[in-house]
Amino acid sequence: MPEPIMPPRILLAHIAGAHGIRGELLLKTYTGAPEDIAAYGPLSNESGTKQFALKVVRVTPKGVIARIKGVDDRNAAEALKSMALYIERSKLPNPVDDEFYHSDLIGLAAVDAAGDDLGTIERVLDFGAGTILEVKLTSDARTELVPFTKACVPSVDLAARRVTVILPETVLGDVEPS
Repeated sequence: MPEPIMPPRILLAHIAGAHGIRGELLLKTYTGAPEDIAAYGPLSNESGTKQFALKVVRVTPKGVIARIKGVDDRNAAEALKSMALYIERSKLPNPVDDEFYHSDLIGLAAVDAAGDDLGTIERVLDFGAGTILEVKLTSDARTELVPFTKACVPSVDLAARRVTVILPETVLGDVEPS
């Protein structure tokens, strides 16, 4: 019998570790406002087999301190360290215009301005200075890092499952090494 297909899910947090002796957890959240992590409802583990109801205790510079129902001591909290917490994509609000969930972009076809195939979006990276798309090129095994800006990615068509990509050297021209 085939395995049931899980609905798409979005990573909202990682459990960074235990906090204190009463079962509180330190969470690294990926929500717009860290304190809103519990507002999304129960979160699940990576396999989707366990659900966790969170209660935010407070927000610190290191992350969100939260409690999970049934986790009452440090040992139980430490057993959850490094666990990723997810929510079904359908439970999240639709993004506003020109904003996208990273998971919606991964796997989209990348085409050039003429509509010719360039490759596939493999990953979406953000190190704090701006979002970057990693495009696996069809022409060979290498990948190209493309800034996720209007100049380099003028259009995203989620319905057609494709993005138009202008490779950086096309935007910048041939840059002579200094």
